[in-house]
Amino acid sequence: MANKIIVQDTPITVIKQGAEDYICLTDMLQAKDGDFFVTDWLRNRNTLEYIGIWEKVYNPDFNYGEFATIRSQAGLNRFKISVC
Repeated sequence: MANKIIVQDTPITVIKQGAEDYICLTDMLQAKDGDFFVTDWLRNRNTLEYIGIWEKVYNPDFNYGEFATIRSQAGLNRFKISVC
């Protein structure tokens, strides 16, 4: 179930899973710089490596083949990834 908190007049999504609360980083970043900052951050090879490790640990349905393709393109000027 998702709730919203308001931080400096910006609604931020909070999702509760079990006893843990998770805040939406995308909501926070979009409020600061719009989609450009999120898209630029996702293009970074180090960011994608971190996301890949997190997915391998926590996502039993992780698509390793698709991720390998994405990771091989990370950091190139032509590489874009969607925030949706």
